[in-house]
Order: sequence, then C-alpha cells, then structure tokens
Amino acid sequence: MNGSRDASTPPPDGPLAGQCHDPLPPRAREAIRLFNAGEYYKQHDLLEIQWREERGPVRDLYRAILQVGIAYYQITRNNRRGALKMLMRAARWLDILPDVCQGVDVARLREDALQVRRLLEQMDSDDLTGFDRRLLKPVRLIE
Repeated sequence: MNGSRDASTPPPDGPLAGQCHDPLPPRAREAIRLFNAGEYYKQHDLLEIQWREERGPVRDLYRAILQVGIAYYQITRNNRRGALKMLMRAARWLDILPDVCQGVDVARLREDALQVRRLLEQMDSDDLTGFDRRLLKPVRLIE
C-alpha cells in the first residue's frame, strides 16, 4: 500500500465497522489528548496498552495513531529515517480503516500523515531542524 487508500475501495464492514461505531475508550481519548498536546512519546505508552488489551480489529486504529505519533516524535528528535519508517508502518493500518472510527477522523489523519511522509521523502538531507512542525497536525475527533 502506498499510504493513500483507493477511493473506489468500499469502507470495511463486519466486526471492524461495528467496533468503529463504539465510543472511543477513555484511555485512547487521553492518549489522543497527549498526542494533540505534542506529547508523542507519552501517547505511545497509553495507546500501546489499549492496543495490547483490545482483541478486536479496532486495535488497528490504536496502532495507527500510535505509529503516527511516534513518527512525529522522531521528527522532533531529528530522526528522518525513523519517522519515515513509522509513517510507512502507520499507512498499513490507516489504509484499512474507515474514514471515521470511534469518533476519530481517520481520513484526515491519513492525509496529514501522508503529507508529512511525502515531504520527508522529498528532503535532500536527514537534517530536520528546518522541518515545519506546523505540519504535525492533531488527531481530529468528530463528536
């Protein structure tokens, strides 16, 4: 997968679609709050717990957000290769999710992560000191 879902692909059905209609668990909500505050490493810890405890297919939502957050963390640490690696991993999970899942605007997160990935891929240098961190957008919740 290339990090942008084919628009002709229908959204998932079955267990994932059912779980996507469930409310976002409190731990995941707190992790997203940390993500949106730029606390990318701390969000990882909470989402990893949520991901490990979840047995249903919605766990891919938590894994995707977690990996985008770690990619953003790598950018703040001036680690271009680490960020690209995590964004490529995240694309795998973002691509299989519907556009909205548990109130998370997955479509927007997918597009934001892809934009960051493309910019990192176009850079001639591994030095990220000049990277525009305004591109590290928050996870949007649709209430």
